[in-house]
Order: sequence, then structure tokens, then C-alpha cells
Amino acid sequence: MTHRSKSTLFLIEQLIVIAVFAICAAACISILTAAYFNANDSRCTSHAIHKAESAAEVFKVTGDDFSAMADILGGTTAVSGLGASGDSVMAVYYTSAWQICTEPDASYVLYLIIESAETIQNTNGKTITNGRVNVDRITGEELVSLKVAVREN
Repeated sequence: MTHRSKSTLFLIEQLIVIAVFAICAAACISILTAAYFNANDSRCTSHAIHKAESAAEVFKVTGDDFSAMADILGGTTAVSGLGASGDSVMAVYYTSAWQICTEPDASYVLYLIIESAETIQNTNGKTITNGRVNVDRITGEELVSLKVAVREN
């Protein structure tokens, strides 16, 4: 007949408790990590929506006047090679903290694309200028896209 000491049973019990604690801690860390990344994505999308709405309002006020847009939005430049042929494009670059910056330092980019101007017959020949505001990660992943139109007298 073998006798086990009480200290051996106590050690086994402590190891089991530590193992259960480690499993629970791993689950909690996984949940907290997912929550952290979801909060960052939500914050990023919120900033992108705010910047896109601001650019859309600037477009409505200025029409297709890029110099006026540059004065209001700050740090904007005309960009070629985006959108369909004939589209006019302006870009504003932002850092990861959503501060205006130059292209090499950018994490996000806002494109304001003036797509077309068409004359509407029933509004006494008034011109409607259509545009689009996109906010993308610098990697090309689209965060927000808004269509905007302005009627010019």
C-alpha cells in the first residue's frame, strides 16, 4: 500500500487551478484583442465619414473650383489617372491620426472626383455637376464612398 503525501495532492490541485486560469485568461485576451481592433476600425470609419461629409459640403459650396476646395480643405492637390477619362480628381492625404500631410507620410487619402456635368431640361437649363467622395486607406481599401451633386445657376 502506497501513501501519497498531502503536499503532492496540493501541488496537483494547484496545477489544475493554474491551467484553468490560463485557459480563461487566453479567452479573455482573445476577446479584448478583438474588441480593440473593432474599436479602431470603428474610429477609423467615423473619421472617414466625417472627412467625406466635409468634402461633400465643400463640393456643394465651391462646385468644381479646385483652388477654392484647396483653400477650404487644405493640403489638396489635383491628381490625374483616377476615375474615368475626363474626370477631375483632387486628393487630400491624412496621417494615421487624421492630420493633413503629404503623400509619402499618408495612411489615408480622400479623393474628390468631379464626374460629369449635365443640363437638366425641366429646370430652365440649369447644370447639375455630379461628383463622388472616396476615403480610402493608402493601401487602396475603400472606407467610405459618397455621391454628391450640385446644381449651378
